[in-house]
Amino acid sequence: MEGPKLEVIKGDITKQEVDTIVNAANTSLLGGGGVDGAIHRAGGPAILEECKQIRAKQGGCPTGEAVITTAGKLPAKYVIHTVGPVWQGGNQNEPELLASCYSNSLRLAIENDVKSIALPNISTGVYGYPKAKAAEVAVRATNEFLQQHASSLESIIFVCFDDENFMLYEELLKK
Repeated sequence: MEGPKLEVIKGDITKQEVDTIVNAANTSLLGGGGVDGAIHRAGGPAILEECKQIRAKQGGCPTGEAVITTAGKLPAKYVIHTVGPVWQGGNQNEPELLASCYSNSLRLAIENDVKSIALPNISTGVYGYPKAKAAEVAVRATNEFLQQHASSLESIIFVCFDDENFMLYEELLKK
């Protein structure tokens, strides 16, 4: 059986017609800036309501972990919220934590019978993770996960908001 197709596009993750969109959230799950704010704004209050229920149950989402909610008004069925690490020079387990974001998001997608998933460039905005290093971790972690797990996934799309990330991912996916 052939694995899912990995691709990269430049665009707005909130407009992707996929089963699930991954959100680069913060530990509070209450929305923020960047991708997180855009997803909450476009998806409407249903996403925040489910995030509040998750917070009440488990007190937020630790770095490297992931939780799933409705997608509200987005064209997807679900939003998987994952919390990337803040870049502190690379010696605070940032690569391992970032890889966990991708593997935990993919695991949740498979558990929810998702066929297509759109992933943002986690931690590369206000969290300051160097874009080239983050792209390498993202592609490696995704490929490693797929090699180790049987998957219902048919399509994995890295959605880049800027040209720099788009070119980095395009180069990595050619290899």
